[in-house]
Amino acid sequence: MRRSPSTLSPLAAALCLASLSSHAVELPTQVITANPLGNAQLAAPTTVLDGDDLLQHQHASLGETLNGQPGVASTWFGPGASRPVIRGLDGDRIRILRNGVGALDASSLSYDHAVPLDPSSVERIEIVRGPAALLYGGNAIGGVVNTFDNRIPDAPIDGLHGGGELRYGGADTTRSSAGKLEAGDGTFALHLDANSRQFNDLRIPGYARSSKVREADEPGSHGRLENSDGRQDGGAIGGSYQWEHGYSGLSYSRYDSNYGSVAEPGVRLDMQQDHYAFASQLRDLDGPFTSVKFDAGYTDYQHREIESDEVHTTFKNKGFDARVEARHQPLGPVEGVIGAQVSRNQFSALGEEAFVPHTDTDTLALFMLEQWQATERLDLSVGARLDHTRVEPDAKGNETFANVGNTRQFNALSLSSGALYQLDPVWALAANLGYTERAPTFYELYADGAHVATGAYEVGDAGLNKEKAASADLALRFDNGTHKGSVGVFYSHFRNYIGLIGSGNLREGHDHGDEDDHDHDHDHDHGGIPEYLYQGVRARFYGLEAQDRWQLLENRYGRFALELAGDYTRAKNLDNGQPLPRIAPLRLSSGLLWELDRWQARVDVQHAAAQRRTPSNETHTAGYTTLGASMGYRFDIGDSQWLAFVRGENLSNETVRYASSILRDIAPAPGRSVQVGLRTTF
Repeated sequence: MRRSPSTLSPLAAALCLASLSSHAVELPTQVITANPLGNAQLAAPTTVLDGDDLLQHQHASLGETLNGQPGVASTWFGPGASRPVIRGLDGDRIRILRNGVGALDASSLSYDHAVPLDPSSVERIEIVRGPAALLYGGNAIGGVVNTFDNRIPDAPIDGLHGGGELRYGGADTTRSSAGKLEAGDGTFALHLDANSRQFNDLRIPGYARSSKVREADEPGSHGRLENSDGRQDGGAIGGSYQWEHGYSGLSYSRYDSNYGSVAEPGVRLDMQQDHYAFASQLRDLDGPFTSVKFDAGYTDYQHREIESDEVHTTFKNKGFDARVEARHQPLGPVEGVIGAQVSRNQFSALGEEAFVPHTDTDTLALFMLEQWQATERLDLSVGARLDHTRVEPDAKGNETFANVGNTRQFNALSLSSGALYQLDPVWALAANLGYTERAPTFYELYADGAHVATGAYEVGDAGLNKEKAASADLALRFDNGTHKGSVGVFYSHFRNYIGLIGSGNLREGHDHGDEDDHDHDHDHDHGGIPEYLYQGVRARFYGLEAQDRWQLLENRYGRFALELAGDYTRAKNLDNGQPLPRIAPLRLSSGLLWELDRWQARVDVQHAAAQRRTPSNETHTAGYTTLGASMGYRFDIGDSQWLAFVRGENLSNETVRYASSILRDIAPAPGRSVQVGLRTTF
């Protein structure tokens, strides 16, 4: 029997997945993000992508890679920038981690700012939805996305192992390559990886602009999404020292990209990120704690927004994030972890479109998670986290922020509880309940200026209070060998949901070309752009998620399975009675899978309903149904395993406009595309 992939290095797990047949014994997957105790059975709603699943869903951005997972949508700002939306929540309410700690960027500040990560360098992604994610703080109320790359190997490596991948095609004619090497002698381990990607302007089915905003005399681009080309390059070196009861290691990674802003023809974003990481774990300890794990990262990030070869605005964010977790000795049937986290980031924006001041944000947090196996059938868990956040603005001579206000400090408390009850060998009931407090971010407090990417003049409120929410989810899970899946519902009630609310006023902004190019939800005169205020309102989110993997049959013609999934989210501003913006509609998907010897194939159908539940100042989106298909063939050359694959997406060439994207009316999703690839491991 093989070990669970979570106990192997990700590369070793990928090798196992590539070489083992479907008859291999599968152990339950451990989702360490949801529970650092390492339990396989969790009350938390989680999704794991690794091995073939990650390969099947991999795209150029993190948001598109995860789009379509239960409860997960995409902010879609063209192929250069896309961030995940979980259960209708995005921005600072989704915590994106790298090997358990934060890597600073500016992606939550604006939809045109990319997450500096190429999914080809990732070997495993864990998604935790709902209140169970609160172990990572109030800014994880929507969920946590944790990526693992094994750049600091946490298990011994013997000999030389590696892998590589080439891809070509797609709607943006992607040319990508990625490779990695890992070597070790059982004590010392070394990791190297590199990736490169270039892409052209995106092919789309028709006009970029929707009929709602298209003008007869200037219909805009057709067949291509203008200024959507770009490149991404990255790489890393890391290593670790292993001993019988632990490991310690360091890594350095670099990410560099340049891509066009599809909202602003002629504007490009040039991004760089340097990230340094340290990780260590001590196991099998005597005394009050059985193990201690420490992770830390320092990030230096910047991107420049360039027009006509001139830098208009430079965004910088540098700082560190460190986290320690200590697992205590069992107290009877109770197991638990206590920990602390400290972070600091220094954000600055320089230039004519700097709509936020220089700001230092410091956070100190204490947290705990306790789990009690009450009976053979019932597992209970409780968690708590206390955050102290200090936000200090500095005008740095910018007259716009001369009266920006004083330093704000917040104490935020988050509580969560979960229960998992095994009704019988097939059915289980999982429930989670949480209370969250989130400190407002620096841009929610201090923004003051035209934000061209969103077509709005954004105004913060230095007097904002904490965001507070109570959340719950309930799921019925099943696994009888033929069917494996779950059906669940979730609910969140916010007392002070901090949203961008239109004031109805127009403000003068920077002269940045035709304003109509940037205003996607509003009609207004050329003399100004609409004013939006960060305000706290009462809000409600609720919905459902369901999925099932059905093992249909197995005969001489192969093994057949059917995957079914669906999700639905509704969100309402309770103060004015209107729906909240950018909420994905009802989505349904199905995939028919086939395997025979070295061959594998699948056909996917995805449907999204029309989204007509929008605020009065936001346009609707039409429904769509897309068809996808893929095929792969595995073969061996010597000691190496190979996979050749071809993947077709949106083969029906549907015009797809994501309701969760602020650019839904000027930047549709890709049209019909075919991509080929070759992957190897050794």
